[in-house]
Amino acid sequence: RNIPQFKRHWVEASDQSLASPYYYVPERFSVASYNILGGRNASQHSDLYVNVPSRYINWAHRKRIISDELFGWDPDIICLQEVDKYFELSDIMVKAGYAGSYKRRTGDKADGCAMFWKAHNYWKERPFNIRTLAQLSVFEMCKSDSRRLLVGNIHVLYNPNRGEVKLGQIRFLLSRAQYLSEKWGNTPVVLAGDFNSTPQSGIYKFLSSSELNVLLYYRKELSGQKRCRPAQVLGENKQTVGPIVTLYGHHKLKLTGYMCGSNCTQGFNGELLATSYHSKFLGTVDYLWYSDGIVPSRVLDTVSISDLLRTGGLPCKKVGSDHLALVSEFSFSVTNNEPKDKVAAAAAAAAAASPIVDIEEPNNQQS
Repeated sequence: RNIPQFKRHWVEASDQSLASPYYYVPERFSVASYNILGGRNASQHSDLYVNVPSRYINWAHRKRIISDELFGWDPDIICLQEVDKYFELSDIMVKAGYAGSYKRRTGDKADGCAMFWKAHNYWKERPFNIRTLAQLSVFEMCKSDSRRLLVGNIHVLYNPNRGEVKLGQIRFLLSRAQYLSEKWGNTPVVLAGDFNSTPQSGIYKFLSSSELNVLLYYRKELSGQKRCRPAQVLGENKQTVGPIVTLYGHHKLKLTGYMCGSNCTQGFNGELLATSYHSKFLGTVDYLWYSDGIVPSRVLDTVSISDLLRTGGLPCKKVGSDHLALVSEFSFSVTNNEPKDKVAAAAAAAAAASPIVDIEEPNNQQS
């Protein structure tokens, strides 16, 4: 089999994204999001990897490949999902100059979310863990005490039939992110993770447009995953209309997605055609959402569908997971009429008053 080399290239942002009424500060930072495929999940769901040689499923091999991938892109902040070997990864990352934090999912789940950040660039990290669901952390740049960033890291429930649970988890993350952002002087937000929802879905519409009339969707169709078996990906992308019990949802964060791929990797809504591929799924479920206050200066393109299909399935020789990592570099943006010290003063007051806390997730969203 002619295996592709999976050479991924940086795509520069268009000049339009850097136009007035904003000016852009020189500090830039990069964020990676990567579902690294937990070892337990890989072994329990071997039917997803029938075309993948066993040596590529082996954790020792994948750990090395994943580390090489991350170090090659050199992100300032790394958000990982499906992590069940945190201490092994942490040993590797600390030696490379990163600090880290981890939140394991509750119940019988063996994996969780992990964040790593370059300790020499980010001197303060304040975690606000959402139990069972996600991580939220405020970071501050060493070289600019007025530059702060709120980063969320989430792994949404997989079950395609439980769209109402997925929507509830995401709504809660967004509400907590909005609260913390406002408390820290309207700090810009990046939300990374595996949202287990496709760009054609109602949940994507909710994230991108800030509102959703869920009466227009069957519960089992809210995430769009059922239409992404490899044999179906070239079929029609229609939203299924039908009744569910919940009514209307909205959020106040103005979010934009990872929408800077090349022509051969972009699809519906300008999002990537695929961020995950195994024998039962080919499509996009991973995102880097960002709010006002930052813009992408460049993003790492993924790979074409044809190259993915040539592998027969992920992981492969050069990719350590059944997902592809997303990486974006951002610039801070400030409106021309905004006082330059306003954000810094508000965030400093929040830093002085805010303890490190855990934020409980509502009981009805823990399923």
